[in-house]
Amino acid sequence: MRASAPRALTVAALAARFEMSKRTVQRDLQALLKAGVPVRAAAAARELSARIVALPSSSSSPVRDAVELALATDTALRLSYLDAAGHESDRVVEPAGLLTAAGRWYLIAWCRTRQAGRGFRLDRITAAAATTDRIQPRDLAELLRGSAAERAVRPGTLSQDLTSST
Repeated sequence: MRASAPRALTVAALAARFEMSKRTVQRDLQALLKAGVPVRAAAAARELSARIVALPSSSSSPVRDAVELALATDTALRLSYLDAAGHESDRVVEPAGLLTAAGRWYLIAWCRTRQAGRGFRLDRITAAAATTDRIQPRDLAELLRGSAAERAVRPGTLSQDLTSST
């Protein structure tokens, strides 16, 4: 299967290639999945995506709007942030992207104060304003490297990372 990646293969095509039944291929794919091998099935992905919905926000958030503007225009963002201990700080950050995890949204950015990549929970940003300071976009994957979110994937990756279809 790896030899044909990233081209998707059907169970029927795998069965023909390896001269075995489709049932055997399906059983082997299940065994690979149970062993932790990342095998994706287009039918499984389509079924899952059909069950994911988002409720549009009825009101605009000034923080979210400022974050989106800074990301879209490659400008630095001035923000006030309340950390988990309740301490507020003012920072200028260089936004790289957004991450969603465990029902929360995070701004992933280069923090000029800490001189390092940081994640800022959007619900803890008390004020945000895009600046006129243009930035060079930073590599989101590089900023996530070594963090708990290092294995985060872009939504499009699921459909591009198919190794079999059922």
